Amino acid sequence: MKNFVVVSLLAFVSWAPAALAAESIGIFETLHESSVSFSETTDAIESALAGSKTGLVLHASHVVRVPDDMHKAKLYVLTSPAYAEAAAEESPRTVSAQVLRIAVFTSGDEQKTFINMANPVAHAMVYYADSPNYKTAKYKGLLAASQAVAAQIREIVANVPGQTVKYPAGPTRTESKYRKFNGDGPAKMMAKWRNWQESQLVIKEGAAAEFDAIVEEVAAALAAGAVSDASDSTGWDVITRLRLRDDAVYIGLSNPYIEDKMIRINSRFRSEGKSELSPFPGVDHVTALPTEVLVVKEDGKTLVLHYGQMWRMQLYFWDSGYRAFTANVGVPGTIVDSIEDAVGAPR
Repeated sequence: MKNFVVVSLLAFVSWAPAALAAESIGIFETLHESSVSFSETTDAIESALAGSKTGLVLHASHVVRVPDDMHKAKLYVLTSPAYAEAAAEESPRTVSAQVLRIAVFTSGDEQKTFINMANPVAHAMVYYADSPNYKTAKYKGLLAASQAVAAQIREIVANVPGQTVKYPAGPTRTESKYRKFNGDGPAKMMAKWRNWQESQLVIKEGAAAEFDAIVEEVAAALAAGAVSDASDSTGWDVITRLRLRDDAVYIGLSNPYIEDKMIRINSRFRSEGKSELSPFPGVDHVTALPTEVLVVKEDGKTLVLHYGQMWRMQLYFWDSGYRAFTANVGVPGTIVDSIEDAVGAPR
């Protein structure tokens, strides 16, 4: 894996908006090549998070089930109170941008351990592009806040033994592409040319006064289902449940089916880093997890939302190639149906 020395926080934050617009930005970013074992790396990450003075809050971790146990991977879900405060005036529908993720995974013939993150800057560009504050100082403040939390994550990861790197991981796009993201290339039609907000599907709704009751109802329904193996999409692990603000709750989900599919799909047509001893280079995309259900209060209603999975899969897995999407056209719908069945019939 090609390594790039991480730029200083000062240089990163001082980038002009025009430079950001032209820069190719990964939806993921590889941060570190560890010099110790996978378990030692996860221990080091957890110790660094516990002792960090950055203000980042660790909410959950999840051991990802890699096909055939050929790699190891563990996901961490965090938030930043400072980032949440910067986004307090934004729609409750945008809270997905504020859920930060780090992954530790093994790859290559020697199964070396790496650390990456879901890039907060790319996510801010996606979710805040429709902000009423877009093209104002407040939007620039949101981008600055996302850059700050990215720098804080890098600072934490730098405590792990090994080599610090900065490697934008695919799929990569420019800011202008993220701001109007509705799919990629010829697969746009698969996502029905929808942006992020149009891809938020309503599972059920109720009165605003029912918000807390609906949150409990949805969480209980998701937790009640038995989780199947990778051959069946039914049943969900609730990785985390975050009340990010008074009008928004984020429920992060995973199961063996979605983990198996996303790793296999992203690995199938990749050649770099793929071998008999390292058959699933797509393990570096597990930071796309968890998939999410949102409960938001908006316009006098409580809405239970989740994302069209084709839109979401293109955002995170377009570097798999168009053939991977055409070979797996039924997977997004299967995941959508599974989540909707688990949450229950419309109220």
